[in-house]
Amino acid sequence: MKFRFNMAASIRFLVRRMVRDYSRNINCSVSCQIVRSSCPLNLSACRCFSDNAENKTTHFGFETVPEGEKTERVYKVFESVAQKYDLMNDAMSLGVHRLWKDMLLHVMNPQPGMRLLDVAGGTGDISFRFLDYVRSQEERVARRVAQANQTPSWQEISTSYAAPGQEEVEPRRSRAIVCDINKEMLKVGQQKADRMGLTSGLSWVVGNAEELPFDDDQFDVYTVAFGIRNVTHIDLALQEAFRVLKPGGRFICLEFSKVANPLLSQLYNAYSFQVIPVLGEVIAGDWKSYQYLVESIRKFPDQETFKGMIEDAGFFSVRYHNLTGGVVAIHSGFKLFRLLPPQRGDVPRPQSQPLP
Repeated sequence: MKFRFNMAASIRFLVRRMVRDYSRNINCSVSCQIVRSSCPLNLSACRCFSDNAENKTTHFGFETVPEGEKTERVYKVFESVAQKYDLMNDAMSLGVHRLWKDMLLHVMNPQPGMRLLDVAGGTGDISFRFLDYVRSQEERVARRVAQANQTPSWQEISTSYAAPGQEEVEPRRSRAIVCDINKEMLKVGQQKADRMGLTSGLSWVVGNAEELPFDDDQFDVYTVAFGIRNVTHIDLALQEAFRVLKPGGRFICLEFSKVANPLLSQLYNAYSFQVIPVLGEVIAGDWKSYQYLVESIRKFPDQETFKGMIEDAGFFSVRYHNLTGGVVAIHSGFKLFRLLPPQRGDVPRPQSQPLP
């Protein structure tokens, strides 16, 4: 695969990182506070706020809200819909979301031994597909070896006799870590995993996409499916994705996007605003949450704008694939190397989670 070196994106990334780190070192020394204990997230994470943070606003659907309020409101949305989330996905998309997620896995092309971080992974759909795929590959290889049943070569015989004090090193097993800010969504995912018998090689971590509780250069693949549009600061989430990926690691995002065809766009808008909230009320008993989800799709950047944001975070060879006429898009990019070591100053971070 050929990688396109984007010098302009590299320069933009360096400048933005330096400006951000400088402003953090100045502002965060003024005030740093633990997330309110009354917040339903109950995360052991620190957030730093500058003096004017309370005056900053963002969107919650079509509504304008203070930045500090959005995370809590998004949490309540998914807390409300967690039990019916998978059923509603099937109803809203007529089952097509399963094909979209299968396509994400096709783009990923996972290999045995990979470590996946599935951010906003909620009920585990992407991680389950990942583990099923890599384990089927491992089983296929094992069957081929067993079927061959040939006389071992001299190399195989020699390696079977380990030197004194040496032990045979087993190949690293594939692992998936589902990271989500919402505990209720993770509980539903864990219940599904137990029913499916997917317990080994799978971890569940409560964490914020803007402040991931992992060390640098840990993962081969970072995925986020239908979650990044709910993040308050998308740029910070992308920078965190870049930080935790290994050099050579890949960022893959599946998200609703912009439909180019005018006729399809009209039909899509009519279905979204007139049908989906009604389905939310009938199936999940929650009109407002699904009204927000529809509105949040319209506030998310278009394909080209989001591609530029990913490049600004430091990723290379960024591209996207439209699915279903642009109803959703898969964006992907590679971390070739660390462009600039993070300079976080006195900014506290969530405690890093050890990877099994």
